[in-house]
Amino acid sequence: MASILLVEDDEHLRPMLKLVLERAGHQVQEAGNGNEALEIYNRHPADLVVTDLVMPDKEGLETIRELRRIDPDVKIIAMSGGGRTGIKNYLEMAKSFGADHILAKPFSNQEILDSIQLVIPPENAYRPSDG
Repeated sequence: MASILLVEDDEHLRPMLKLVLERAGHQVQEAGNGNEALEIYNRHPADLVVTDLVMPDKEGLETIRELRRIDPDVKIIAMSGGGRTGIKNYLEMAKSFGADHILAKPFSNQEILDSIQLVIPPENAYRPSDG
């Protein structure tokens, strides 16, 4: 399965999402904001970054832009429940900044798992035996 960097500032949602992803067989690193995510990604690149958009310190759009600069090939899913410009506009902005897929909160466990399969088909995901 995939190695995933989960970027979410909500202290209640992040552990629940991590559990869902790990139960699906993914390896998950977690960060509470964009600055932390970029530090982790620079040390341990992931197959996929799943990032919230509205966060303190470094918000998601800026995080997506910096991730694309660091690694143009990294897969990114942006998720959001809104923000000042409204959920639809904010998610569309994430696509223009380089997100491969967008996901509106709230979403089901199956919706995030389906989104991951769209972005990283199982045959392209990380396998521990790959080296």
